[in-house]
Amino acid sequence: MNSEFAVSVHALVFLNHHYKEIKTSEEISENICINPARARKILSKLKKAGLVNTKEGSVKGGYSFTLDAAKITLLDVYQAIGKRVIDISWRSGNVNMECLIASGMGDIMDEVYEKLDDVCKEELSKITITDIDSKIFKNGE
Repeated sequence: MNSEFAVSVHALVFLNHHYKEIKTSEEISENICINPARARKILSKLKKAGLVNTKEGSVKGGYSFTLDAAKITLLDVYQAIGKRVIDISWRSGNVNMECLIASGMGDIMDEVYEKLDDVCKEELSKITITDIDSKIFKNGE
């Protein structure tokens, strides 16, 4: 998992808090504490997935959230980003070595990572944007 996921969740919670209001990438990035260009890159993925709306224009343009936050899960966000939760690009050993440990470890660990990814996706499917919002605002307190 990378920081794009955290930025995406943050942006959606921020936009949900300002439901149906249009917020510029500058306003969103200021709240997240990132560069506006980085915010726009990530927000474009959310738009492509249908999680945010955009309005063109340099004066009144920006992003909004009009979906039911109770129905948008962190799995939806994860899928919009297009990354695996558990993604290891390096493999130990070498499939061409005679040693069974060295030649077999990479495939075994790939299976472990795949199972971990499935468990993580299951957990992400249980958490909604509303859940995150409620934790921040402690159910209206």
